[in-house]
Amino acid sequence: MSEQVTNLLLAWGAGDEAARDQLIPLVHEELRRLARNHLRRERHGHTLQTSALVNEAYLRLVDDNVPWQSRAHFFGITTPLMRQILVDHARTRLRLKRGGDQMQVSLAEAAELAEGKGADLIALDDALLVLAALDEQ
Repeated sequence: MSEQVTNLLLAWGAGDEAARDQLIPLVHEELRRLARNHLRRERHGHTLQTSALVNEAYLRLVDDNVPWQSRAHFFGITTPLMRQILVDHARTRLRLKRGGDQMQVSLAEAAELAEGKGADLIALDDALLVLAALDEQ
C-alpha cells in the first residue's frame, strides 16, 4: 500500500487529477489518525473537530502543488501543516476574544468622535442641573 500511495503521489505531482482522486481514500484514515493525535494534545472542548482539521489540511495540500516524492514526504508535510492550522485557529480565537472583530478606529478619528460627545455631555449636565433645581431626588 505504501508503494501504491507513493506512485499515486508521483502521478498527481505530474498533473494526473485521477491519481489525486484515487489517493484520497488511501490516505484519509491516516490523516484522521494524525488529526486525532494533534487534537488530543489540545485543550478540552476544542472547537475544531477531527474532520474539519483533516479537510483544512487536505485543502492546503491540494492548493500548494507540492512536487511529492513519497508517502513519507506527504505525511512529513502534513504533520506540521496540521500543527500550523491549529495555531492559526488559536490565534483567530484569541483575536476575536480580545475584540479583534471590532471596528478599527484611528486615534485621530477617536478624538473627533470624543469632541462631538463633549457637547452632548455638557447638555446632559445642564439638564441634570435644571432637574436637580426642580427636585433634588
